[in-house]
Amino acid sequence: MKRVLSIQSWVSYGHVGNAAAMLPLQRLGVDVWAIHTVQFSNHTGYGSWRGPVFDGPMIRDIVGGIEEQGVLGGCDGVLSGYMGDRGIGEAILDAVARVRRANPAALYCCDPVIGDVDHGVYVAPAIATLMRSDAVPRADIVTPNLFELEHLTGTKVHSLDDALAAVAALHAMGPRVVLVTSLIHRDTPADHIDLLVSEGGRAWIARTPRLPVSVSGAGDAIAAVFFVHYARTRSAPLALGRSASSIYGLLRHTAEAGGGEIRLIEAQDEFVAPTHDVAVTPVR
Repeated sequence: MKRVLSIQSWVSYGHVGNAAAMLPLQRLGVDVWAIHTVQFSNHTGYGSWRGPVFDGPMIRDIVGGIEEQGVLGGCDGVLSGYMGDRGIGEAILDAVARVRRANPAALYCCDPVIGDVDHGVYVAPAIATLMRSDAVPRADIVTPNLFELEHLTGTKVHSLDDALAAVAALHAMGPRVVLVTSLIHRDTPADHIDLLVSEGGRAWIARTPRLPVSVSGAGDAIAAVFFVHYARTRSAPLALGRSASSIYGLLRHTAEAGGGEIRLIEAQDEFVAPTHDVAVTPVR
């Protein structure tokens, strides 16, 4: 993987969306063609922010401009995150279709941003519907958090067996690879957190200590890093191990610095040479 079209939110202060995904991708040697769905001063978790939400026609226009340069055939994949409204979501799926026409081998990784356990659903109902009916079915890879996994499948996850059943339901919608980016259930030790990946009827877990930090953007970063490693290796467990090691290192740096925004700049070497080797264990 050398070139990725990344369509996500952007913040000037802090690191979420493209502001969390671009640097890890670039450190891994990927040329990022970034299109922003919003241009905010900071992420909305601060309670106040400024800046515009863009629209579907603008995204279609930018993708059309790239297409006119005759370069879409060199795009190896599309990465999407926060969509903003249904028109933006439809424009993103149109971009996926254009890239696939130019390069049938291109992959689509959808981070189905809907909400989280702390805030519930924080997108418009039409976006959650679009994710379930259109975006997830067209994706090769999806990277939900636990809340999004439950919301998309209508399954409550209390155990590892529940998680595997929910993941199977997500596979049935279309994607061949599912990465659950934050998995906590009764089988997870109280001081740890799991990441679960599934492909081809098999599943693997990466378990790391739970760090005393709560930040935005880590999910955006791990989706990007996993996408690259999977595209290059076509091995779900190998991509899981490499991305889990990098993100754990990033979060350790962040915790040691006292939390706040993820310390993406200070910890950027973690993406190319992780300081921790997170083990990956098969679960079926």
